[in-house]
Amino acid sequence: MYNADEKYLSELLIESNLLTDIQVEEAKGQRKGTESLVETLIRTGQAKESDVSSCFAASQAREHYELTNITPDKEIVDMVSLENARRYGMVPLGFSEGRIQVAIGDPFDINTIDSLNHVLGYDVDVVISPFEHINDAIGRWYDEAIGGLEADNELQVLSENAPGEAGGDAGANDAPVIKLVGQILKEAFNAGASDIHIEPLENSVRVRYRIDGVLHEVANHPRNLLSAIIARIKIMSGAMSIAEKRLPQDARIQLRLGDKDLDLRVSTVPTNHGESVVMRVLDKSALSLGLPQLGFLSDDQATFEQLITLPDGILLVTGPTGSGKTTTLYACLNYINKPDRKIITVEDPVEYQMSGINQVMVKEDVGMTFAAALRSILRQAPNIIMIGEIRDLETASIAINASLTGHLVFSTLHTNDAPSAVARMADIGVKRFLIASAVRAILAQRLVRKLCDECKTPGELSERQIKALGLDASQLADSTIMSPGGCVKCRGTGHKGRAGIFEIFQIDDEVRHMVNENLSTPQLRRQAREIGMRTMREDGIRKVLNGMTSANEVINVTMSDAS
Repeated sequence: MYNADEKYLSELLIESNLLTDIQVEEAKGQRKGTESLVETLIRTGQAKESDVSSCFAASQAREHYELTNITPDKEIVDMVSLENARRYGMVPLGFSEGRIQVAIGDPFDINTIDSLNHVLGYDVDVVISPFEHINDAIGRWYDEAIGGLEADNELQVLSENAPGEAGGDAGANDAPVIKLVGQILKEAFNAGASDIHIEPLENSVRVRYRIDGVLHEVANHPRNLLSAIIARIKIMSGAMSIAEKRLPQDARIQLRLGDKDLDLRVSTVPTNHGESVVMRVLDKSALSLGLPQLGFLSDDQATFEQLITLPDGILLVTGPTGSGKTTTLYACLNYINKPDRKIITVEDPVEYQMSGINQVMVKEDVGMTFAAALRSILRQAPNIIMIGEIRDLETASIAINASLTGHLVFSTLHTNDAPSAVARMADIGVKRFLIASAVRAILAQRLVRKLCDECKTPGELSERQIKALGLDASQLADSTIMSPGGCVKCRGTGHKGRAGIFEIFQIDDEVRHMVNENLSTPQLRRQAREIGMRTMREDGIRKVLNGMTSANEVINVTMSDAS
């Protein structure tokens, strides 16, 4: 119960006049089983737990709280998972200026106190409460809340195998495992995670959420639960083999949380400690994103709206993996999706199902490649085509032919900036005169974390930041510089949500001539700048100056764009 020497504890109680020497000796003879002396004293009524807890808290110079009449906001409770609350015997009480206050039962448990900063990811202020109060609070704040959630907002698995089809791992269909996996998913959805990582370590199973592009460790489970957790996830997919643990597997899980439909894209990979699982959260509400929600400022939005309503040509969206290219394409399709237009997409895989749009999924194992799908859909007489990614010459050639025959084509490439897309297309094997003829514009993008609207505060840029961003006094004079704070809404990070920073490279007659002349990427970039292209760093600077994001975010994300 208390991680300290029994003799020391009894002496503290005696010195505080809570007990006498005689009562302590009597309690030693009244023990049951492995019961500690303090537990015996409390059970027999010779000491009240609240008095004992207060005495021990005072001995360690810690504040003592009675939790019977305290119920913190749900946002604060959500900052500590039920798993961690039970594992460490703690409950959260408040959050302020990047520090979380938690109550634990044992002021002598130095190991737990020292590890809380790492476990929770925040600076921790510890107060002491009676064990019975903490257990009661966990029941009231978590268990009852979960019960209510399951009644009104139950997590339904739409893709799950029927009972009895699991085979393999024992425990996969046990209620505790089902509840544990369900809780991991619910907490991820509530936190706004884009990915859920379940990773086997040597002695534990680590759970991490990617929130706004940053990984946060949220829980560690016993190593012996790995097999059951993985098996449960495979059962939920309805398509993965539980028996197969030596090869990677991919599938989808369809869920309904209350009235909200969610998809998870699941990937398992065998590692030296067991199977690792990553689940990409596909929230269908993201389909309602408009161009302003992507992060476009008004002038860039007006330019981009003109480009995506052109009658023909190719519009490329470029950037590394995880830069939001697919989200941008879906927002474009959402903007131009009208009853008088036929839109067909070819994707690998189809991430979101969009109403009024024909979506084709690539299945290379049966011969349905990007190129094969494109050849077929051209016979469907579409007005607009979206290709998930241009990967090879055959796909690129069909896309270009489609654009030159009166179709508007959207697609993505993996390049670091917009002008580099020309060289990338040429590397694939596309002739430069075709690139010049077909491509209308190239949008390059990155994602930066937005400052939390609830806690951001007026701030100033450091000399280092001003120098890194190349700012002058006139730019700073009319700016609204904001600094990250830290609150419950943003989980103490100072950031909530992400927005894009963009560069829009429009292909005019001079650029077409330069492409045909096989001029280098730096030369194309200089020309793009001359005709008005803002770099991603320059767009990021504008968003720093209007208080949307922080200087460090833009500096870190656009490190390669410093010139």
